[in-house]
Amino acid sequence: MSSPQGKDWTRDRILALQDDPVTVLDIGPGVGTYAKLLSGPGVGHLTGVEIWEPYVQTYRLRDYYDDIIVGDAREVNLPPSDVVILGDVAEHMSEPEALALWDRAAVAARRAVYLSIPIIHYPQGSIEDNPHEHHVVDDWNHERVLSTFAGIGEWWLGTEVGVYERLTS
Repeated sequence: MSSPQGKDWTRDRILALQDDPVTVLDIGPGVGTYAKLLSGPGVGHLTGVEIWEPYVQTYRLRDYYDDIIVGDAREVNLPPSDVVILGDVAEHMSEPEALALWDRAAVAARRAVYLSIPIIHYPQGSIEDNPHEHHVVDDWNHERVLSTFAGIGEWWLGTEVGVYERLTS
């Protein structure tokens, strides 16, 4: 499970964007944290992109998401949505891969992209036999995120995690 830090801020920012219920693309849903957090009338359709197929079954992701795409977000087509969430996924790939995904997410997002990422030294190995849980880049910090990921406007900082907003409309 990812840190709870910044989740409420993200939910509040997403729900404040809406005129009508928003569509959300959650990249790396893990245990379904954002689906549970965003359940209700403010979200019209929720899609998850999960790289590790066993999580789909283990965490019953099909119970929480309208659609699940099993695949690597760096390679699959990202369906257009109002909002794209990169919730604790960028640290699981190289910096160039994370930046490319950030840009692809901005193309897919009609309203905004949200990046949640550890902002302290945060090494992690595989979990539940999932090799994708390994942190490839484990030394992000707030200044590095701001100088590396283009288009960040608002952000929220905790003691372990930062959440960054990129408006696309």
